[in-house]
Amino acid sequence: MRMNRVPGPDLSVVVIVYNDAELLPTAVQSVLDQSLRSVEVVIVDDCSTDGSYEVAQALAELHPDRVRAFQLEQNSGGCGGPRNRGIAEVRGEYVVFLDSDDTLQHDACRNFLDAARATGADLVSGLTKRVQVRTGKSADWYPWLYTSTRTFESVGELPDLLVYDTLSTNMCYRRDFLRDNGLEFPVGIHYEDLLFSAQAYLAARRITLIPNHVYNWMVDDTGTRRSISNRRHEVENFVHRVRIHRQIDAIFRERGLDDLKLHKDTKFLKHDLVLHLRDLPFLDDDYRTQFSRLAREYMSRISQEAYERLEPIHRICAYLLMEEDWANLNPAIDTLINRQKLSVPLTERDGRVYWCAEHLDDERARAILDVTDLGYHAKPLRQMTLRAKLEQYRQTGQGIAVSGTVVNPLGRITEQAELKAAIELRPRRKGMRGITFPAAEVRHAGDHLTWRAEADLSKKLRPLGLLDPVWDIRLVLSIDGTPTVPMLITVGDAALETELPLRIRPRLSRLVADTLEVETSAKGHLAFVQVAQGSVSRRSRAGLDRALQGAPGTVAKNGLRRARGARKYVRSGETKIRVYHEVFSKLPVRKGTVVFESHLGKQYSDSPRAIYEEMRRQGVKFTAIWSYADRPEDFPADATLVKRWSFPYLRALAQAEFWIDNQGFPLKLTKRPETTYIQTWHGSALKKMGFDSPQLRVRTKDQQADYQRVLDRFDHFLIRSEHDARTLVPAFRLKDEVVLRSGYPRNDALVAALDAERKGGGRVRPDIVRELGIPEDRTILLYAPTFRNTAAGGVRKFEPPLDFDEFADRFGDRYTLLVRSHYLNTVVLPPSVRGRVIDVTSVHDVTPLFLAADAMITDYSSVMFDYALLDRPMVFFAYDYDEYVKDDRGTYFDLTKHAPGPVVRDVEGLYSVLDDLPRSESEWAVRRKQFVAEFGEYDKGDAARQIVSRFFRPGGSK
Repeated sequence: MRMNRVPGPDLSVVVIVYNDAELLPTAVQSVLDQSLRSVEVVIVDDCSTDGSYEVAQALAELHPDRVRAFQLEQNSGGCGGPRNRGIAEVRGEYVVFLDSDDTLQHDACRNFLDAARATGADLVSGLTKRVQVRTGKSADWYPWLYTSTRTFESVGELPDLLVYDTLSTNMCYRRDFLRDNGLEFPVGIHYEDLLFSAQAYLAARRITLIPNHVYNWMVDDTGTRRSISNRRHEVENFVHRVRIHRQIDAIFRERGLDDLKLHKDTKFLKHDLVLHLRDLPFLDDDYRTQFSRLAREYMSRISQEAYERLEPIHRICAYLLMEEDWANLNPAIDTLINRQKLSVPLTERDGRVYWCAEHLDDERARAILDVTDLGYHAKPLRQMTLRAKLEQYRQTGQGIAVSGTVVNPLGRITEQAELKAAIELRPRRKGMRGITFPAAEVRHAGDHLTWRAEADLSKKLRPLGLLDPVWDIRLVLSIDGTPTVPMLITVGDAALETELPLRIRPRLSRLVADTLEVETSAKGHLAFVQVAQGSVSRRSRAGLDRALQGAPGTVAKNGLRRARGARKYVRSGETKIRVYHEVFSKLPVRKGTVVFESHLGKQYSDSPRAIYEEMRRQGVKFTAIWSYADRPEDFPADATLVKRWSFPYLRALAQAEFWIDNQGFPLKLTKRPETTYIQTWHGSALKKMGFDSPQLRVRTKDQQADYQRVLDRFDHFLIRSEHDARTLVPAFRLKDEVVLRSGYPRNDALVAALDAERKGGGRVRPDIVRELGIPEDRTILLYAPTFRNTAAGGVRKFEPPLDFDEFADRFGDRYTLLVRSHYLNTVVLPPSVRGRVIDVTSVHDVTPLFLAADAMITDYSSVMFDYALLDRPMVFFAYDYDEYVKDDRGTYFDLTKHAPGPVVRDVEGLYSVLDDLPRSESEWAVRRKQFVAEFGEYDKGDAARQIVSRFFRPGGSK
């Protein structure tokens, strides 16, 4: 650590300015107001023509001890020249750069200085907030870099620094470090920060990151004034960016930093290139030609490894740009900007799904354009955001006439489908209502739909005024009565005819605004903005704007912010928990009210369903309430449905006489003494549970006590064997009187099916076999693996160990494989296995799948205990057994010694068993009976009747 102080202020802030006289004082004041007082301001004017230098001089005269002003003799054409002059003029021990249209956070300089002196760092970097000028909304710039104070001896310890946060303005530099290393910004070229930051990171002997907000980057998206880096419609802008990257590449090559270059190249493709691609659909052919030539020349030198690190849509855009395939690139850019949107109809070939039909003769192109794993072909249409493209827009004086197309992915919207559509105008501000106009026409047109609509805005549209200035226009489509996700309308290359003004009358009067102007949003969508065009309106609006900047406006805006904050607080989890305990729990318990929940509201299934349906069969008089997490589809129509964590849900729990679920109602909700909680649980245990699991054992005593309070809510806990009594009961520290040795209600149907089969009734396949289109002569296998934990306790992405294409090719003429991933996971099957391998993860209740399956493949899932009741073959595909047992949370018994079927470690072992399944069935018959006797002794087929008889019939006890 350096002990010798450099004479002068502790820190110098170099403020650069060019033609920004209006905002310069605000930037300078943010420095003068710093909590660290020993700070000087060095203003460097880049030969402005609007009086900026005169403003700088006036500030220097007003603060002679703290502000100095300089001016370049001629304009440098960028930020590099004035910053270099600032480096030469500063007197502080440390240096910070500030642009005249931005500001420093109040404690930025103090936090920079404290960190620099504490760690001896040459360079200290903090968090930037990116603030939208028009809306005031802010977003943290790469916040994951700044979660804690960290010091590095080399940027090689954290290459992401050099790749992502390449601003120069959220950093504090030791002055001698800059001068000793000859660090200067390139002059006469944009994106100078990229090169300067790379050189500074590489030269620094020590780098410190601090978790403090230091810089406010003010982004003006109004179109009235844009920074150089935001003028991406100028091709010269991209020329400069590529030139800077070439210079950085040269430094990496010279120093042999191939790994850092790979990180940087990946970032260029994921970020730098994307910034320019966003504007490409709106620019002319001449620009596109120049841009693609420059891009191809540079991108062709980027390694294939960098491309392999990209997400599929990034790779697709890069490839189509290199091919100059504008027809497919423009919609791909739409998806790149709006990730949830599917912008093309897709194409299927040889059982794989591709982004487009072109280029597929080339092997590399097929690999890039293959989007099978994204699951577009399997995702329900109601959950997809399809691209609605504008073809024509016309203003009628009273309203608008619009028409366009909607993507029809893989022709899944058939010609026989009943189609309805409407356009909706909705304020962009959340919580405000929109208005809807039915479409005049929507019809099928092959790989897309066409639609047209008219909206008379004069009769329906009455905006409030200042609070809802921007309105988005969305298409709402219904297919066979099921609505899709509302679609923002992509403008693309459609002309926006605006000869006739759209007159409006806001509820705050026309003094606020009198006209709607159509615009293309930052993400390429059709929108309206309220403006004041008439002279009276303009004067009135200007007066209102001035008032909003003054004291009354400040009071009003603060009131609005408080109102928004109050609304957000009311909807917060903290408030809901308080309302539950302080309001709802004071209401009387409603006798006969039962709240059911299965797998955290994700399903209508399992033992809660079995109990519910038994209560209906027996004619029990009760008020049934089911909770759902996402959508209420497939939940019972004869029950009240409440969305999990909604206020109706909380009130229902607070007033219920019974809670019945198989996993756990929200942890922070205390159960009332008058409420009886029947916990059916969701499976016997192979994996260690509760206080036996290492994840819980390492928690603090307070955390363990909180968990115990959750378990203590159980009034009754169902078990199906003494194995459960030896494992689950002590693991959850349950009292003996809580335990019910009833078996699982969900398994009653399995016991009944086996009894019927043994009495000569034969095996009866459930309706789901016909619904899935499985031939009668096909043997059905059910593959039901469990989830995997990460070291941190999270859930890993499910990556099937089976090659489903290989499986289908080998066994597809004999077997149909049903794949049911754990409810915390998803699985995507390629179209090539259609009919031979079927994803049944979305089927709520697994019982019909058990009944349909002639054999089951699993690993460590608790489904083994349930399926065993059918006395059918099971194969245990334990490809990661050692890792699962040793590195996960451990098991209660050795599966390899107790499994009621062969345990195989690899795919060939699995295939070998499946090749002769009848032999496996007979060889393991005795072990299956032993397994049921040990792990399912209380599953006698009457569990649901026991529960209903005990709790829901006259004279029953609790």
